Amino acid sequence: MNVLRSLAFYGVFYSGTLVLLLVAPFRGRAGMWKLAHAWSGMHRWCVRHLLGIRIIQEGAPHAEGPVLYAMRHESFFEAIDAPQVFGAPVIFAKQELLDLPMWGKAAAKYGIIPVARDKGAKALRDLMRAARLAKEEGRAFLIFPEGTRIAHDEEGPIASGFAGLYKLLDLPVVPVAVNSGPLYGDLVKQPGQITYRFGDPIAPGLERAEVEAQVREGINRLRA
Repeated sequence: MNVLRSLAFYGVFYSGTLVLLLVAPFRGRAGMWKLAHAWSGMHRWCVRHLLGIRIIQEGAPHAEGPVLYAMRHESFFEAIDAPQVFGAPVIFAKQELLDLPMWGKAAAKYGIIPVARDKGAKALRDLMRAARLAKEEGRAFLIFPEGTRIAHDEEGPIASGFAGLYKLLDLPVVPVAVNSGPLYGDLVKQPGQITYRFGDPIAPGLERAEVEAQVREGINRLRA
């Protein structure tokens, strides 16, 4: 049954994704935010009704101005579902994702900010410019501070670039945990419940070691 559910999910979701990608070149920046929300909403519908996965939240996103959400990354679920939770968040992602055909151009227009650690000073200046623009727009920021997907029963280290972005943005950080890995992480999805858990905001202006320790502790405490 789970194999059939997963096949139905892949067929419906990726067919719908292709249709929306064909529309994306005709949308402006604000239109891409709406399109991304529609795409994420379609994904959530497929997750709920085809895979049999319920999604709940414990706590709520920070309501007072833009913040940096530091979210645990267990599967592609939370990357796709992010607009359903955070509105139109600015997402920091690996440069390789923006190099994908069709999807990369749509992601760039939406405002995903590439993190290219090996591209030198120009890439860093481009990142800083894009981050400042998004901050002026009042959008939330989302980063996966461990830098890659981590198995649910493991604790990953904080990636080296996180503290630099935290310093650049000068915003509070809210740890977020999501337990998507056991249900969504494999090719064959499993029914059940995925839960988002929000921690308390961490103040801006902390030293690197302190903010990394607080974020890691916050995320791993929430995932239990």
